[in-house]
Amino acid sequence: MVLDSYIHLYQAPQGAAPLVFTFHGTGGDEHQFPGLVNRILPEAGIVSPRGDVSEYGAARFFKRTGEGVYDMADLAARTAKMAAFIRAHKEKNPDRPIYGLGYSNGANILASVLFEAPDLFDRVILMHPLIPFDPPLQPGLGSLSALVTAGQRDPICPLPLTERLVSYFEAQGVSVETFLHQGGHEVSQGEVDAIAAFLKKP
Repeated sequence: MVLDSYIHLYQAPQGAAPLVFTFHGTGGDEHQFPGLVNRILPEAGIVSPRGDVSEYGAARFFKRTGEGVYDMADLAARTAKMAAFIRAHKEKNPDRPIYGLGYSNGANILASVLFEAPDLFDRVILMHPLIPFDPPLQPGLGSLSALVTAGQRDPICPLPLTERLVSYFEAQGVSVETFLHQGGHEVSQGEVDAIAAFLKKP
């Protein structure tokens, strides 16, 4: 069943609250971000899948052949699988805002889903994404709101690639905000504050 195609944490939404999908970083799991979402939006529903690719025992959402070098065929297949999983949960929760939050590898699978299925999300947060390829033009992204966060000295996700992704989103008509901190790949408190403000927007 597509709803259960990933090991995942599920929490039903209350009232008219949004359904929030969270995507962990390499080596994380389905428990990495639901606590953060619960603190910011206590009534929100949560769907948090665990990556089904193992890299030396660390969970990921797609394969890579080296640092910053993606297995593009695997990425395409995993993106299609994830999009179907998200769509099934979205259809189970009709007429409800759908948000996404991903960090590092989780941000990358979320971005890849956006490139292929722009209708799935209303609002997304991409924390320290790395998209080392040119995404396809996707005019369907025009109704999306996005927050992209990054560290100015991130050795894993170089700032110029973050800026290139932001420019791509702007060119597709996305309402995009950015938050940069002076550190590296870690998540700063200022970043968490920016995420909370973005998620709480009416």
